[in-house]
Amino acid sequence: MLCSRARTAISAELDGEALPPGVSAGRLRTHLAECASCRAWQARAAALDRELTGGNAPAEPAERAG
Repeated sequence: MLCSRARTAISAELDGEALPPGVSAGRLRTHLAECASCRAWQARAAALDRELTGGNAPAEPAERAG
């Protein structure tokens, strides 16, 4: 998976949206397990999301089936 697709999917998860077409939760988790850069991007995005929402966002996106 390209990092750009993974980051789009991460952003969708943080926003409570469906994953982009062709990206399953399993494929995203596999990519995150293998890509330190995307894990760091996810952590920064989640921190920013929590800051902007007043801490109401979950620290980790919820697991989705699929």
